Amino acid sequence: MLCWYGRHGGGWAWLATSVSLFLFLALLFVIALLIVRALGRSGPPRGERPGTPSGPGAEQILAERYARGEIDEEEYRRRLATLRGAPPGGPGAPPWGGPGAPPGGDSPS
Repeated sequence: MLCWYGRHGGGWAWLATSVSLFLFLALLFVIALLIVRALGRSGPPRGERPGTPSGPGAEQILAERYARGEIDEEEYRRRLATLRGAPPGGPGAPPWGGPGAPPGGDSPS
């Protein structure tokens, strides 16, 4: 467009073309930056506080695994006690498991 009919348009045409090219490239850069930031967001979604659990809790997952038969009762109780911060078997529980122990387990006799 700068060379229609043998005219070169002078300095203003070159200046306008340069400025419009710069603005176009800046627009492309901003769009690319916004896309990368939107796809690479690793924090919690907007409106949600950091540290808020966004899925099922650990106890719920443990209960589901126990219900599916992936872990036995002893494993379930041990892990549940660990999650709750108590030693397995509870405070002051006898070493053979106490009242929550499965039948037929070791006994102190």
